[in-house]
Amino acid sequence: MISLIIFDLDGTLLNTIDDLGQACNYALTQCGLPTHSMDEYPHLVGNGINRLIERALPPNIATYPTPTGFTHQPTIHDWVQTVRQYFVPYYNTHNRDLTHPYEGISQLLEKLKQKNLQLAVASNKYQQATEQIVQHYFPETFDVILGERENIPRKPDPHIVYDIFRQLGREQEARLSTIYIGDSLVDIQTARNANVPIAACSWGFVPKQELETACPDYLIDAPNQVLDLIV
Repeated sequence: MISLIIFDLDGTLLNTIDDLGQACNYALTQCGLPTHSMDEYPHLVGNGINRLIERALPPNIATYPTPTGFTHQPTIHDWVQTVRQYFVPYYNTHNRDLTHPYEGISQLLEKLKQKNLQLAVASNKYQQATEQIVQHYFPETFDVILGERENIPRKPDPHIVYDIFRQLGREQEARLSTIYIGDSLVDIQTARNANVPIAACSWGFVPKQELETACPDYLIDAPNQVLDLIV
């Protein structure tokens, strides 16, 4: 019987794409780089801020003027870190401008809490923003909130799932009473790497057809369908 539900954040609990896109476009502009339309950002997110920025860099980045402070031709890593310096403070201030829970999520979480299930968040968003956003939209709801942390591998590495088990005082056998809810191929692979069942949700950033090709254990189209998986 399911007693722990692990949720991805972006594209699963919250529609964060516009705030992520606005922050990335702001940072790119500050660095003299071209921006992207909001329609492009669902294809750029999913592996943390650094990968988002890397994917957002123009393919001909080597032709752009060297950022201030570099005495050598900047690498992709250098560019990512430069853009990130603008992204993080902007996003910390503006990460709730346009973000909102998906329809039915708040009601689902309330019902799950009433059933005394343990709830956790496992995100590739950096820890500060993950905690800030989750506590704002879902105060006193989650037992563990984990995002990207220094020297900890990001999803699809299963480390974040094992850290959730440890923080809740659960043994590895907890996977037998756990289900993971996420909207991306990264989430599907994370759950498989952790050997826990995965319910892929079609309301997020990845088209349903792509999720189907990855053959998740469950494919759900609305938050209330999670309740059918825990009986």
